[in-house]
Amino acid sequence: MTDQPPLSNPTLPPSDVRPVLHKRVGARIRNYFLTGLVLVGPVFVTAYLTWSFITWVDGWVKPLVPPWVRPETYLPVNIPGTGLVIAFVTLTLLGFLTANLVGSKLVEFGEMFLNRMPVVRPIYRTMKQIFETVFSKDGSSFRAVGLVEFPAPGMWSLVFLSQPPSSSIAERLPAGEHISVFLPCTPNPTTGFFFYVKRADIIDIDVKVEDAMTLLISAGMIQPGGSADQQKKLAAMAETARAAQISRHGV
Repeated sequence: MTDQPPLSNPTLPPSDVRPVLHKRVGARIRNYFLTGLVLVGPVFVTAYLTWSFITWVDGWVKPLVPPWVRPETYLPVNIPGTGLVIAFVTLTLLGFLTANLVGSKLVEFGEMFLNRMPVVRPIYRTMKQIFETVFSKDGSSFRAVGLVEFPAPGMWSLVFLSQPPSSSIAERLPAGEHISVFLPCTPNPTTGFFFYVKRADIIDIDVKVEDAMTLLISAGMIQPGGSADQQKKLAAMAETARAAQISRHGV
């Protein structure tokens, strides 16, 4: 009786091919998962932030609204967003009323009353100046983006250009035109450094404020502009920075 080799299943691949097939299947599953994550992730985060903002405004506004004005008083379900709508309508009406003579007189009377309060007066003045500067149509707050050599020579940081210093501050600064700038931190742009710098030491760049914010929040992973234009802009920015460094330090 002769020995016969064991019969192999023709439907099964060889043992050395199976790990390759497993890797291919795992890579496809990973790619499908990442594709779904990229598709659903931004939508989920946007919806979550929007919902959180709506519920936050509702939590502040609804307790101040009489029950007979709230829609849930007459409906069996709670409708989210009613506080946001009420706040928008209220602010719009207040803006409309203060545009006439009677409303402006009431505002002047209220400001005069607040300016006589020792503790509230500096807080109110500061907040009013910030809101007027940020929401002013013709204001120069954060209307441009520049590069400043910071925190060390050869290292450049994005800054947002604000307004020139007041006369009392400008008199105590070194000779030359200065401007106030804000250097935000990454990835939280609400914190950062505020300082005065010479206008000649700032390199103006053709980047929108929104694109600069995206660049800072993403820690450089999302660059402004398209792929081809992006490389040209980055190369031009680097060349300008090098030229400024050579002219300043002579190296």
